[in-house]
Amino acid sequence: MPMEQKLIQLLRYVVDFNDQNLQTLLPYFKPFVAKKNSILLHQGEICRNFYFVVDGCIRTYFISKEGYEKTRYIMLAPSMGTALTSFINQQPTAEILDAPEDSSMFAIDYTDFKNLVLTMPQWAQFYQRTLEMAYTFQNKKIESLVTLSAKQRYQQLMQENPAIIQTLSNKIVASYLDMAQETLSRLKSK
Repeated sequence: MPMEQKLIQLLRYVVDFNDQNLQTLLPYFKPFVAKKNSILLHQGEICRNFYFVVDGCIRTYFISKEGYEKTRYIMLAPSMGTALTSFINQQPTAEILDAPEDSSMFAIDYTDFKNLVLTMPQWAQFYQRTLEMAYTFQNKKIESLVTLSAKQRYQQLMQENPAIIQTLSNKIVASYLDMAQETLSRLKSK
């Protein structure tokens, strides 16, 4: 399926955009390819793009004081997202965005994104639903971190999104589940 069709499918998953809406929207999306391990956003930069991953994956993560990666979110295709706090506030980010594997995506820049929110009711609805999904996801992730054991978090991920475990390195998966790589290896071997 061509990249643009994958983008349309992803957009329509969130809001039922009609053909006229899509004719207005699509010119704002810039396609690009990120090579494996490339950084899309460095810590301290302002996030100026919202991403739509059509092949591959992007992840957002922090570096702890001790130097460990702490993965907040993994966007496996088809998916969308960004360093949302920086994108919304247009302030420097504490997060890093990278592509753990070769990835194809579309990006829409902040100015175009916000102008569309003001001028197209369907895009405003898309933005609201995106924020609701992000809030729900983050709340559920925090809940699992504070209420579930490492084994239960691993089992939950295996049930809800096994592609993350199958696609990404143990280092990334362990940082996403907030556990040591050794713990993850032990859980995977059972």
